[in-house]
Amino acid sequence: MFAPPAAASPLVNDAVPAELAAALSLTGFSLAATPGTDASCTWRLSAVRLYQELTGINNPRAVQLRALLADSGVDQPGFLPDQCRSGSTGAAGSGAGTAGSPGNRSSGSSPSGPSGPSAAGPGSVGAGSSSGPTGPGTGSSSTGSGTTAAETLGWGTPDRTSDFTTGAGTNGWSLYDGPGHAGNGRRSPSAVSLLNGLLTISGDSGGTSEGMAWTPGQKYGRWEARVKSPASAAAYHSLLLLWPDAENFPVGGEIDFMEIGDPTRQKTDMFLHYGADNSQLHGQLQIDATQWHNWALEWTPNKITAFVDGKPWWSTTDTFTFPPGPMHLCIQLDYFPGDGSAAGGGQEHVAWVKQYPLNSGGSSGSSSNGNSAPGSAGPSGSSPGGSASSGSSAS
Repeated sequence: MFAPPAAASPLVNDAVPAELAAALSLTGFSLAATPGTDASCTWRLSAVRLYQELTGINNPRAVQLRALLADSGVDQPGFLPDQCRSGSTGAAGSGAGTAGSPGNRSSGSSPSGPSGPSAAGPGSVGAGSSSGPTGPGTGSSSTGSGTTAAETLGWGTPDRTSDFTTGAGTNGWSLYDGPGHAGNGRRSPSAVSLLNGLLTISGDSGGTSEGMAWTPGQKYGRWEARVKSPASAAAYHSLLLLWPDAENFPVGGEIDFMEIGDPTRQKTDMFLHYGADNSQLHGQLQIDATQWHNWALEWTPNKITAFVDGKPWWSTTDTFTFPPGPMHLCIQLDYFPGDGSAAGGGQEHVAWVKQYPLNSGGSSGSSSNGNSAPGSAGPSGSSPGGSASSGSSAS
């Protein structure tokens, strides 16, 4: 996480800049919070995430929004006070990658978080490796637990767990509240529901959905979540992603280790965003994501590996593309109106999520010389079930 400025920006205790209000109003987001309070983190994070998500998008509306945000100082370090950074407030989180969220989460995404990949920038798309059988496993017939990477590889005891039971609910999570991915639609906590230990994010026909961030994050580690994504409207992407704690996408990177943009939910993408130009590595897996699956990501100093139902399906040892700092998990259902209609809406169901420190147990990662671990292809290889691409960009 980058250090806060020596002195707070005058914006912290001043009125909302007219340029910023104008920019956010174009997205349908009203500024209800008063700057100078913890509540103001909601609109500040929303503004920062929106600015980041617009990177590389060149349509007139996006250019106008980004210019208005820049004029209001959103790209200056002092705009986001220290109390608004990850883990210091319960205000709207980040997301990305695709949405955001913030997000795109990127898709990601991104506030996720975020992202499914954030909007694709002008950068190049490299070739990671994809491996594993076509559609590994189908999860259990009910929510259950299925086969996990943690059990298969001996990751040990998680240092954080969220099972979305009634008592715990979304404690520990920051829910987004502001513009949707790249300024399209809205992210609203009202789109999240909890029932019988199951988290559901719903998207409506008007482009309102949600994302949520699990902060603070960690540099290196493992994450795993049990997710089911019913067939949805073409405009909705279902995502799990890692977003930078420093809120500095694209330089801070983004890892979308489950981005499902196919409306039939029969294929899943992996996007690793890196660099100031939002370059990306990409892989794709054919799998029936309408069934329960356990999606996992392991990030070591030498290797990043994506898993489903305990089996690796994508990896890279190109450390140049790795995030420079701590990352946190985001869950997002992102609205991409350019992909088609939102009629009929969409949903993403999550049974549980777990986070493991890197030193908690066995690893599938590479050895110190950078060689790939058994069971995964090398950086330019591929095997049935997954595909590594070069030249495609994030959705």
